[in-house]
Amino acid sequence: MTSRLVQVSGHINNAHGRGLLAGEVAIITDGIGKSAALLFAKEGAKVVVSDIDAVKAAAVADEIKAAGGEAIPVAGDVGADDFPKTIVDATVKAFGQINHIVNNAGFTYDKMLHTMPDDVYDVIMKIHVRAPFRLVRAAAPYFRVKSETPANRSIINVSSTSGLHGNVGQANYAAAKAAVVGLTKTIAKEWGPFGVRANTVAYGLVHTRLTAAKEAGITIEVEGKKVALGIPSAQARAAEGVGAFADIPLRRGASPDEAAAAMLFLASPLASYVSGHTLEVTGGRGI
Repeated sequence: MTSRLVQVSGHINNAHGRGLLAGEVAIITDGIGKSAALLFAKEGAKVVVSDIDAVKAAAVADEIKAAGGEAIPVAGDVGADDFPKTIVDATVKAFGQINHIVNNAGFTYDKMLHTMPDDVYDVIMKIHVRAPFRLVRAAAPYFRVKSETPANRSIINVSSTSGLHGNVGQANYAAAKAAVVGLTKTIAKEWGPFGVRANTVAYGLVHTRLTAAKEAGITIEVEGKKVALGIPSAQARAAEGVGAFADIPLRRGASPDEAAAAMLFLASPLASYVSGHTLEVTGGRGI
């Protein structure tokens, strides 16, 4: 599941082991993934770029390599039964290890609670909760290891203000994003003894395809059905005006680059004693 992404500028320079993630390996699934992939690579990580669109995944990996970094693309639907094994095997074959997993793929499928069919509820739970759980489980042999010189290893799962506070028309999405917080805290408790940190990022308004005008006609295919991305044009126009930001102290939404920076912080040694935490990246919304 993809969303509109903005490139992180700057030359990637990790030839001499520089950067917050120098020599580490990160799997980043789609969503705000392009910005995160470029930023992680800029900080020295070897990046596994995943997207449901093979062309987009390859393009991001090529961009990283052209800038002097290391990356491979692994295309696929995160909800597919074989996806976790496919991406874990590809990562280990290419780089020999896994340090970080950023579970970032997702989309919204909004309907009012009283009119929401089971399949609309179920598919959101499948992509936002079941898929991260299955990928983390598949990678367990590379995280549940003890060493005298433990490596920097972390799991980052993506939630939302909808998961923290609920949202009209998003019973499915809110339930899924709330579940992500519980999943992450459980990983932190079970894998902490192995030196693995697990944290959640709960985003507010981030300017992506999910918050663009629905009338633009951008869709994704989910289990054979086309799902329109975005929000109605009136709301989209409001999202560009000050009025829509009245409940955000910073009076604006975030860029994908700003969203990616929060992921980098949690993956980096700067957060070496942060685990089980939900970092709210909301511009102050909800306080």
